[in-house]
Amino acid sequence: MDHKILLVDDDRDLLEMLCSIFRRAGYAELLTASSGGEALRIWREQNPDLLILDVRMPGMDGFAVLREIRRVSRVPVLMLTARGEAEDRVAGLELGADDYLSKPFLPKELLLRVRAILHRAYPEPNRRVELAASTVDLEKAEVCRGGERIPLTAKELQLLEKLYENAGRIVTTGALCSAVCGEFWQGYESTLSTHIRHLREKIEANPSRPVSLVTAKGLGYRLNLKGAKP
Repeated sequence: MDHKILLVDDDRDLLEMLCSIFRRAGYAELLTASSGGEALRIWREQNPDLLILDVRMPGMDGFAVLREIRRVSRVPVLMLTARGEAEDRVAGLELGADDYLSKPFLPKELLLRVRAILHRAYPEPNRRVELAASTVDLEKAEVCRGGERIPLTAKELQLLEKLYENAGRIVTTGALCSAVCGEFWQGYESTLSTHIRHLREKIEANPSRPVSLVTAKGLGYRLNLKGAKP
């Protein structure tokens, strides 16, 4: 998760919560601002890939910040609005916001919306994963093995994407569970083992002796791309 995100809200507690949500999801480059003026300064200096911008702030509000940004930039912006404030949502979209989310919100919904925005704004040139016995098309959510096309379930796709982001490195059991369930993943470990078994049945030549999706005993799993040492 190498995209740089600027989080803007005058509520310090909410800023801390947002940082926690994104760190847990694997985003490392996070910037924060607690006012509109500070947000503009950091945006100009740091050139973030995405802004999450609260509408209701004292002084320069989110609309004014967005208006200034849109004079010169199409950087993606997600607006945070108060629940039920339909006029805020319309105004934000008219000014060029990419999406909006009403507070309070579910962390998983926030992450899904951010992921969708980033995917649209910064499409990945190659979403095909070459493995020893198969090829995975992440866009189509399917595996091609021996001329056969095998669909992936939504959770299998989420797991593979997390593993692919960290190809060649160990991804802990907790990180994989969190990728599927969000921050409340405890107790999901046995279900994860089932998903891993099903994935191996789809991508490995011999699921009982995997070479692409291997276990790091006591830690988690590692995805080896084609040609990598098992």
